Amino acid sequence: MNSVTPGVTSPALADALAAGVVVLDGGMSNQLESAGYDLSDELWSARLLAERPEAITQAHLAYFEAGASVAITASYQATFEGFARRGIGRERAAGLMRLSVESAREAARRARALGVVRPLWVAASAGPYGAMLADGSEYRGRYGLTVDELERFHRPRLEALAAARPDVLALETVPDVDEARALLRAVRGLGVPAWLSYTVAGDRTRAGQPLAEAFALAAEADEVIAVGVNCCAPGDAAAAVRTAARVTGKPVVVYPNSGESWDAGSRAWTGRSTFTAEQVRGWRGTGARLIGGCCRVGPEAVAEVARVVGAA
Repeated sequence: MNSVTPGVTSPALADALAAGVVVLDGGMSNQLESAGYDLSDELWSARLLAERPEAITQAHLAYFEAGASVAITASYQATFEGFARRGIGRERAAGLMRLSVESAREAARRARALGVVRPLWVAASAGPYGAMLADGSEYRGRYGLTVDELERFHRPRLEALAAARPDVLALETVPDVDEARALLRAVRGLGVPAWLSYTVAGDRTRAGQPLAEAFALAAEADEVIAVGVNCCAPGDAAAAVRTAARVTGKPVVVYPNSGESWDAGSRAWTGRSTFTAEQVRGWRGTGARLIGGCCRVGPEAVAEVARVVGAA
């Protein structure tokens, strides 16, 4: 699916991945927080789709200006169930999900006006079931639901996102193989390609399954144009990239966190960033074709990723 913006027609993202490396953006939440927005809410950044959509657009624009070619939308925590708890009906909720894609498209148009000429794409984020619960269970998985139940949860929101015609659906921060199976079923027939990325700890999913088993689910899925990991420690990414490339033969997507740790008690990040340019070179060398950052990875780090990719 092509993305058309003033003066430039971007190729299909799958074609771009066959030709080289594409730079993803960084963390949406840290960019919004740095702009002064309070995200201590069950809807997280999705709340601003209803209240401050211009803030979302500006956050995307900052990453495009930094060198990213793909904007991941602010829909990670946008679900019909989550919006319903805030009194937002299904029609309005679907509209907000579409707005997440439109906000990223608007940022691409503004980037063009500022002189950015490289292809730009929009990835519509679909987070795991646990993100809707807002209790940290997306880092554990195993919710006690069947694959069929998870598919019924995901399909309507994926339909709403697909209706906005993003370039790709980002099935991200997936903690276990059951949810991956559900998501792979749910994207069938939507007419939009997808990438599948797990959140991992060491050489396993957060639920404890071997990564080779987890990645293998996507090997024969025609809808999936890339598979890999996100929202993990940078040090866990290299082995995962190698495994994903070996098991699936598909382009690999990798966008880990900064390496800092979240202290739930004090509600603050601790430690230091371990996200480095040398790691980016390593991921690229072992098969990564979509490279960016997740939590606490901001525009400066994305600019460094773009520099490394461009130099290569």
